[in-house]
Amino acid sequence: MANRTAGDLANFLGCPIEGDAGAALKRVASPEEAGPEDLVYLESSRHRERVVQSRAHCVITSPDLLVSGKTLILASRPKLAFARAAAWLLPVEPIAAGIHPTAVVAASARLGRGIAIGPLAVIEDEVEIGDETQIGAFCFLGRGTCLGRSCRLYPRVTLYAGVRMGSNVVVHSGAVLGCDGFGFVTDQGKHWKFPQVGALEIADEVEIGANSTIARGSLGVTRLSRQVKLDNLVHLAHNVEVGERTVVAAQTGIAGSSFLEDDVVVGGQVGIADHCRLEAGCVAGAQAGIPSGKTIRRGETVWGTPARPIKRFKEQYGWFARLPELGERVRKLERRTSES
Repeated sequence: MANRTAGDLANFLGCPIEGDAGAALKRVASPEEAGPEDLVYLESSRHRERVVQSRAHCVITSPDLLVSGKTLILASRPKLAFARAAAWLLPVEPIAAGIHPTAVVAASARLGRGIAIGPLAVIEDEVEIGDETQIGAFCFLGRGTCLGRSCRLYPRVTLYAGVRMGSNVVVHSGAVLGCDGFGFVTDQGKHWKFPQVGALEIADEVEIGANSTIARGSLGVTRLSRQVKLDNLVHLAHNVEVGERTVVAAQTGIAGSSFLEDDVVVGGQVGIADHCRLEAGCVAGAQAGIPSGKTIRRGETVWGTPARPIKRFKEQYGWFARLPELGERVRKLERRTSES
């Protein structure tokens, strides 16, 4: 990699710089771990002393959080600029190189230019893989799956038949995409499997965490829109639709036919029952439980089970915390009443 400097980074970010534009940069780090050629950032005055004491020469900070003795790149949103800087400084390491001799690739598969397929991966008939896509070791791509360009599938990702994926999609290890949904009809003591013959469509720039599972539609489509980000251990059931830029934290389960609109934020361990709708920009706090058919309104923040507006949740939780005290007061009143 060519030598890069603070001045180069400031030009890339389109930000003003104060100090030594020739300061060398190689990596990013926390203030405690940083060396002279590491980049750090400062977004809150609470962390100013950590950055001042750091050995890093270069800091991304905001114009109202200046520190002395450092080269400063001034950004209105330091954390965002730091994330962009990290992508610029640290190119992603390749998952595989070329097509490994142990990979099993069907003759009818259509492979783009510059793709890589790791050891013992299986590529079935009629699979399409776009240019520059990388497939890790032990991955399985079922018949008729379609991947766009520059996707990254880490080792042991499984794509069932017919999954369709856009470009620049990242799927982490152990994810299973396009499996059957959980649908049964019961009659006279027997569970009859409802057809799970729909599709799974994943748009551009989606990222799916390790060991996540996404079911295909039963008769329709399960769909993830552009720039959706799923954490590890997330489950999406059949016919779920997720709008653009929505983010879902770990251990969340979303039941069938629920719809998350654009820019929704879902915390960890949230349970969303079937046929729910989370309107654009709403937030479901960690461990929230959203009952079947519930609608969370645009921009609203909810918490608790059943989920309710956060102001109401805090008020109710405050009373809940006082129950032992209130109970004792009631017992004293009862004793006084019985004695009188």
